[in-house]
Amino acid sequence: MNEWDRMSRQAQRYKDLYPKGTRLELISMNDPFSPVDEGARGTVQFVDDMGTIHMQWDNGRTLAVVPGEDSFRKLTEEELMEENELAENEMSEDEEVETFNFEQSM
Repeated sequence: MNEWDRMSRQAQRYKDLYPKGTRLELISMNDPFSPVDEGARGTVQFVDDMGTIHMQWDNGRTLAVVPGEDSFRKLTEEELMEENELAENEMSEDEEVETFNFEQSM
């Protein structure tokens, strides 16, 4: 197998492992100029043909991670459930504030 075939297969493996929407947590980033903070969480946007994983970080950054250079992990099902519960609670609190503001304006 030549180098192109190897890299192509590796990129496809990353595409299969990290489809769009997969949630990741950054352990460390090998980027001295503009790294994303350790512990940051984000959502996979896509994996390119070189195997680079393009991210939308929760802090608004869009810097990609490079397998083999950067360290990261998938969030567990339990962590995903916790995130969803937190998001639902925040939405409920926002709705309560909107209702309260509407009632006060009457």
